[in-house]
Amino acid sequence: MKMTPSEPLVLDRVSASYGNTEILKDLSLDVRPGELVSLLGSSGCGKTTTLRLVAGFLTPTRGSIRIGERDVSRVPVHKRNIGIVFQNYALLPHLTVRDNVAFGLKQRGVGNTERDRQAMEMLETVGLTGLADRLPSALSNGQKQRVALARALVIRPPLLMFDEPLSNLDAKLRVEMRVHIRALQKANERTAIYVTHDQEEAFAISDRVAIMDAGRIVQLDTPEVLYRRPVNEFVARFVGFENILPMQVVERRGKIVTAALAGGATLELDQGEFGIIPDHFLLACRPEGLRLAAPGNAGVPVTLGMRTYLGRAYQYQCDSDAGPLIAHGAVDKAHPGVGTQAVLSVAPQQCAILPAAKS
Repeated sequence: MKMTPSEPLVLDRVSASYGNTEILKDLSLDVRPGELVSLLGSSGCGKTTTLRLVAGFLTPTRGSIRIGERDVSRVPVHKRNIGIVFQNYALLPHLTVRDNVAFGLKQRGVGNTERDRQAMEMLETVGLTGLADRLPSALSNGQKQRVALARALVIRPPLLMFDEPLSNLDAKLRVEMRVHIRALQKANERTAIYVTHDQEEAFAISDRVAIMDAGRIVQLDTPEVLYRRPVNEFVARFVGFENILPMQVVERRGKIVTAALAGGATLELDQGEFGIIPDHFLLACRPEGLRLAAPGNAGVPVTLGMRTYLGRAYQYQCDSDAGPLIAHGAVDKAHPGVGTQAVLSVAPQQCAILPAAKS
């Protein structure tokens, strides 16, 4: 099936309010043709409001929304030609699978024969031709999601939108479906916006990810950059840097920087691994970035607390003069008990340098 060309999506300083409460504040976003960008954040951050604005369910109080060359800021929903996959599938219960997929074509005036041909072709694409005459009530959740995806694609939209489409599926099916969605989106070269609160899902499916907080995009980048180089403490904590340590440089020797933590312990950090280190900074470390070592080694002195088995490692809750820390220990070594004195060494590849918090 020949699709219409994919088009860029541009949000230019868009704001939106519910009553007197401002939800989005001068949000700007540029999605390239054929790119899938996920909006990632916790409940209330504004990601679903952004999707509703682009879809036409809400009108911005300020700013503009463009799909290609069209300003659609105040264009009705049915005239935007957007394919939407909803969280609850939104299938019409009295229509067969075939007729659900063909529904958008019928609204656009496509004749019966051509409508049926296009619907069956799209059902073949999503692997559901054998279920064309079933009602939605006879489908599994995964099958319903494929029907919803086929219905969104069959109208040949320049823009696809996904509103937490996998949240009603079990873990195994979520992984299968995100691979299927990504493959179809790439094969059809559709520009797409994908809303989710699941970091793993967003990273697996996206070209770029926009992390949102309080109605703003805090960082927009590739999953690889977000994972390794968060721009601030909020993003770092969101992508798994559970240990945030305020530090101050006390000595510089070439590329080697000695920095002190609260409580007096010091660490030596190589600027060849971290980049330029300012005099005051935050050292963000994932639990796997702080590794358990015996006293006497270089690192942060700690007292071990509760131990949790994760399969690939043991996770330890640790007390230190710099505050509570979470660290990993190898499963193939002895298991120190609660109250054991130890040292946490730093694995640079699992750590990042962040700007110090403003006083």
